[in-house]
Amino acid sequence: MTRKLLRLSCLALLFVSGCGQPRHRADLVFLNGAEPESLDPAIITGQPEGRVVYALFEGLASLDAAGHVKPGVAERWDISGDKRTYTFHLRHNARWTNGDPVTAADFVNSWRRALAPETASEYAYQLYYVKNGQPFNEGTLKDFSQVGVRALDPWTLRVELEDPTPFFIDLCAFSTLCPVHIPTVEKEGDQWIKPGKMVNNGAYRLVEWRINDRIRLEKNPYYWDKQHVAMQTVDILPISKAITALNFYISGIADLMMDKGLVPPALLSDLKNKPYFHSAPFLGTFFLRYNVTKKPLDDPRVRQAFSLVIDKQLLVSKITRGGEHPAGSLVPPGTAGYDPPEGLARDPDRARKLLAEAGFPGGKGFPILNFLYSEGELNEALAVELQNMFRNELGINISLLRQEWKVYLNSLSSLDYDICRSSWVGDYPDPNTFLNMFVTDGGNNRTGWSNKTYDGLIAAAGREVDTKKRFDIFRQAEHLLVDEAAPITPLFFYVGIQFYDPTRLGGVEANLLDEHRVQEMYWKK
Repeated sequence: MTRKLLRLSCLALLFVSGCGQPRHRADLVFLNGAEPESLDPAIITGQPEGRVVYALFEGLASLDAAGHVKPGVAERWDISGDKRTYTFHLRHNARWTNGDPVTAADFVNSWRRALAPETASEYAYQLYYVKNGQPFNEGTLKDFSQVGVRALDPWTLRVELEDPTPFFIDLCAFSTLCPVHIPTVEKEGDQWIKPGKMVNNGAYRLVEWRINDRIRLEKNPYYWDKQHVAMQTVDILPISKAITALNFYISGIADLMMDKGLVPPALLSDLKNKPYFHSAPFLGTFFLRYNVTKKPLDDPRVRQAFSLVIDKQLLVSKITRGGEHPAGSLVPPGTAGYDPPEGLARDPDRARKLLAEAGFPGGKGFPILNFLYSEGELNEALAVELQNMFRNELGINISLLRQEWKVYLNSLSSLDYDICRSSWVGDYPDPNTFLNMFVTDGGNNRTGWSNKTYDGLIAAAGREVDTKKRFDIFRQAEHLLVDEAAPITPLFFYVGIQFYDPTRLGGVEANLLDEHRVQEMYWKK
């Protein structure tokens, strides 16, 4: 083991130093998992991208180290008595990296861009809570002046909502609602996210982005709160191999491991006893998606059969082993006090009966389907175990297909898969962040599933102001999602894992959103 680590350490050193060329080490180096698909706040959909984007861009609100919402570009806000109108008062000293002031008009234009159909933002639905946001995004409303966001003056933004939305301030800290510098976007086109071209308003600026090597950030001298940003430079390394990530951390090349998928499963039992190992539950669920546009997955009995043969307890005890709990629901229990339905319990006999009713007794005549997963040892181990379960219990053969992160995300978005591994981390602490994405044509639906009853229930929950009644409606919707129609199968609830030395590095705290923003981090004296 020692010799192996030594060899890996040499390889890691070459990786970070750029084929042997000496390089100044950043104040903070962290391992971020996959190479980001983009750095455009309106386009990104994954956690690896979000960790970078939240260092570069800031919305009306932000999050502290504990994951609590706090003022961002807006220093304060007023909420009307009916909870439908928000008035944000922007900081006069908020600046873009080129020195331009960040104004209310920047938010109006950025939200218009995120909602514009041609932008193709999968997260555009996060702005559907704004009056007329949905019809504008769907193209049925052409006049953006009818959308409920307007600049009253350079420092005052007025937002009108369709209905009272208890988590709207949390949404204002979310990436899709962050402002972008529209003149730069219009001038540079798709290249605006590159170093030397990007103009942004967050705590850091982008100085280097070398694909599959590193992203280098430097402290933004124009950031309004720069006196509280401790790290002058930050390197973000896109490492997808767990053993490589572990070696980078142990050898001191990296200070922090941020991605839960970068823990070698075979070493987890030993690593859990190390002082640098930190884990805590958060609002995240690992689940399967079924492409219901493809036969025979268009039959809910087939999807239910897959769900009923999965031994979720075995997955968390044999494969993940990080303290995860089996999931019957998509929404983690206790999310803002919500009590989710129990979901489908393991029942192989019922599964085989359903499969026979669907025309495939004992799996006979069932076509070979692809199981899509993104790279990573944990994902591969889970895929192999699920493949065995489907074969042993149902007589169904599943072909495994592994893809690099960007390709995998594109396959999901284009429904170019049969069954796939998926995960979801709550964007805000409310059941809606999990359930709203499966409405018809939802940007993050990615199953092809459509159900008018489900759509109606989610819409009704959005209008309901009584919390108990609202949660009752959500429970009906989730029962339909995970029990009856089953376009997804929840497998387990995540446990967040990080590697860092708590005696040296501060500003990394366990929180329900698994959000750890580098501008909150500092070295202890």
